[in-house]
Amino acid sequence: MTQPEFNFADALREVAQARNINEMQLIEAFEQSLAQAYTRNVEPDKRIEVHLDPQSGELEVLVVREVVEKVEDEHMQISLADALELDPGVEVGMEMEFPVDREKFSRIALQAAKQTLTQKMRETERNVVFNEYKDREGQVLTAQVVRSDNKGNWFVELGAGEAILPPREQIPGEKLTPGNRVKIYLKEVRKTPKGPTILASRADERLLDYLLKQEIPEVANGIVEVKAISREAGQRSKVAVFSHNSNVDPIGACIGHRGNRIQAVTGELGRERVDVILWDANTRDFIRNALSPAKVGLIEVQPDRREATVTVTPDQLSLAIGKGGQNVRLAAKLTGFKIDLRETAAISDLDAAMQQALADEQEGRDSGTAQSAFDALFKDSKSVATASPDDVQE
Repeated sequence: MTQPEFNFADALREVAQARNINEMQLIEAFEQSLAQAYTRNVEPDKRIEVHLDPQSGELEVLVVREVVEKVEDEHMQISLADALELDPGVEVGMEMEFPVDREKFSRIALQAAKQTLTQKMRETERNVVFNEYKDREGQVLTAQVVRSDNKGNWFVELGAGEAILPPREQIPGEKLTPGNRVKIYLKEVRKTPKGPTILASRADERLLDYLLKQEIPEVANGIVEVKAISREAGQRSKVAVFSHNSNVDPIGACIGHRGNRIQAVTGELGRERVDVILWDANTRDFIRNALSPAKVGLIEVQPDRREATVTVTPDQLSLAIGKGGQNVRLAAKLTGFKIDLRETAAISDLDAAMQQALADEQEGRDSGTAQSAFDALFKDSKSVATASPDDVQE
């Protein structure tokens, strides 16, 4: 067939480059769609093949017929006698191709081909997006805010595709503006009938973990380890850290000179407050640290039930609970223990009382008497707040 007036190959090449689609896959989709359309609308009983030369743009539509001794289906077969008149070298079982005149490409066939091609092009684009991001789940990317909808969802441009930030994955109170660039945590990439859905998050605690590694060299190189994070996005987070080098203060390393390092982290999160506390292998000490800035008293732990009862004096009670129960909720999530706060009468020196009770027992005094005396210090205690690890909203 002669060179067409319209070069399909050039047109497809431009589309492939503009939409980041593999050129040969698009040409193959075009060939298949045109063959299906021509078969359906022009010659439904025949086997049709379409070939598009990617270099010259030459387009061929061919009717394919099998060479047989006796014809049973004239649309699909040709007799050996007739085939030999056209080509003396043919044999039974071979296939012959018969070009279709360009004039026979009806408008209906080409329109149907266009529709089918559009559908296949969309499928190809969706596969490109899915394949590009399916292995990037769990990564933090920089994206551009593009638009929002009436459901409160925001959409961000990643490059090859868009990701959705539903309300639950946004930082409450944060104002996003189209054109702004923000860091997002790529939470999930899944296929749907309407194409791939990319779920992004600004509220996930793993975004905070990434930012800590970016801004704090000791965290990035593993000298300081982030053991646990609990977060209420846009408001407050707690980060438990531990140093593998006795000469490095993990809390000081995270906060930085005059707070410059932790401020760089909070600046990416809409000035969310981030408390850095010391992780401890001792459960009681870890819970005590997690409830800071409150200073708490006796901590009774039931490891098998993942529960802890913490005694707090009245002057420290509001700090331990936090605004709206936030401090105790975050501490529970951070430690993985359900924390029950119990108010008690003020004690001038709780640590001294504990140490004295232990000393009395070691000196051989009646342990029951010592324990009774110590328990009497807390006889007025009562439960005032309880938080479980599940209380922190994701």
